[in-house]
Formats: sequence, C-alpha cells, structure tokens
Amino acid sequence: MNAFFVFSGQGAQTVGMGKDLYDNCPEAKAVFDKADQVLNNGLLSVIFEGPMDKLTQSTYCQTAIYTMSCACLAAFQKQHPEVKAVGCAGLSLGEYAAFYAGGAFTFEEGLRLLNERGALIDKACRSTTGSMAAVLNADPAVIKEICAKNEVDVANFNSAAQIVISGEKTKLGRTVADLKEAGVRKVIELTVAGAFHSRLMAAAGEGLKNVLASAAIELPQIPVYQNFTAQTPASVAELKSNLASQVAGSVRWEECVKNMSRTPAEICIEFGPGAVLTGLVGKILPELPRYNVNSLESLSQFK
Repeated sequence: MNAFFVFSGQGAQTVGMGKDLYDNCPEAKAVFDKADQVLNNGLLSVIFEGPMDKLTQSTYCQTAIYTMSCACLAAFQKQHPEVKAVGCAGLSLGEYAAFYAGGAFTFEEGLRLLNERGALIDKACRSTTGSMAAVLNADPAVIKEICAKNEVDVANFNSAAQIVISGEKTKLGRTVADLKEAGVRKVIELTVAGAFHSRLMAAAGEGLKNVLASAAIELPQIPVYQNFTAQTPASVAELKSNLASQVAGSVRWEECVKNMSRTPAEICIEFGPGAVLTGLVGKILPELPRYNVNSLESLSQFK
C-alpha cells in the first residue's frame, strides 16, 4: 500500500501523549528513551507528567512532538511494513519528522536541530509581543491586503477555508477588527506564546541558519514537501535554506498537500498527537482516505 505520511505541528501536544505506546510497544519505547538520553533535560517526565505549561514551552514542545511522532512512526512501521510512503510532509516543526521519515537525517540529529530551534523561537517569543488568529472562510486576497496594510503576516495557508495570521499583538488586533469590518464573519484569536511564522521570528530564523550549516543532512530518499516552497528541495543547500526561512515565513500547507498528491497514494496517515492534519487533508483532498496514529488504540485499529 502506498501512502502519504504527514506529521503533527505545535499546538497538538497533550500531557501523557504516547504513554500507552511507551508501555506496550518496544519500538516506540526505544524512541522515547533515546530522546530522553540525548537531551538529558527531563523530556520524558514533561511529556508524560507535565505540567502542561512546561510542555507548551517551545524549548520542550518541539522536541516532545517530534519524539512522539517518531515513536508513532516506529510502532506503525514495525506492525505494517507493507505500507510504503511515497511522499512526506509536516506542519512547521513536523517537517523535521517528515525529513527523518524520508531518511534525510538520524533521529538524534533531528532532535538536536529542534532543540536548538525551540530555544531560538522561545527567545524570540520572549523578546517580542506577538499573537495569532485563525481566519475562516474568507477571500485570501482580502486577508493579504488587510494584513499588509497593518504590517501583519500570513503564517499558515492551511486550506481554502482556514488561513492563520500572525504579528505584533496591537497590530494583529487592528487587523482582526479590519477583517470583521470587511465582512469576514469568523476570526478566532489563538492562545499562543508568540507570533510564529511572522517577521517577529526573523532573529530565530537567522540563528537557525548557523545551526543548520553544520548539520548532518542529506537529500531524503522519499520526497518531502517543504512548508516554505511547497516543493521538494533540489539540493541540501536548498533544503537547509528552506528550513531556516520557514521559521519566519508562511507555511504553505494546502499547496504541499496538493503537490504531494500528484504521486498516487491510497491513504494519508498522520503521525503524532491530535488529528489536525487529518482534518486539513480531508478538506484539501476529500476523496483520499485518511488515518491518524497517535495511540495504542489507533495503532491496533489500522487495517
């Protein structure tokens, strides 16, 4: 069976995620234990016991979701070696799990990169006052025009019905008001630590360039569609540049999924906490069967 593998992004985390897999699947346990050993910062305790505010911090959250996603993947591949990925993608930090699945780097290298990325983003969040909002069922051209006027950025093109905007808190508030005045009926302000995928993250993106410069990365053996371009990279230099640019750039998720779908697959499987991407893929490619692996129960129910 040919499949698309997609990987969860920040915001999907929950305290206790993956504990059932840890207790029952040796392959998943090995991934969690390796992360705990490599980082040596109490990650496993934070994932399984919380508190939630600590797990939500970028310094823990990014490596936690990556570890959880890779543990789900390991358990699934042990039970279903007949399912082959023909394309991979991940939402924001999920792109690192996608590259790991594609064979671009080791689990440990991805963990190291996300540990550095999380620290850089956390620093950018603390040095700025940013926020985000989801805009539903609105004309993208109207959203872009109003955002540009208020110096706010489009963070995520998630689907035709969902676009996320990001920027300095006061400017974002003005943008939300302008959107409503323009007739946009539903704008949901998000509870986040900062303005992810906006110009307020530029310093974090620049810092990540230096980290990526020495990273042990190869072109993946399975096509991985990058958030920043919605394309597969042609070189390692391009791959690294896109990962750095992604931090302050727009996540072009809808385009990633559409471009990935040019290669035929029978199913799309999301690995990691929650089922956000399963829902988004359903809106983009409603005819494609979807499944998410995020627990022992979901793993056992896959047919």
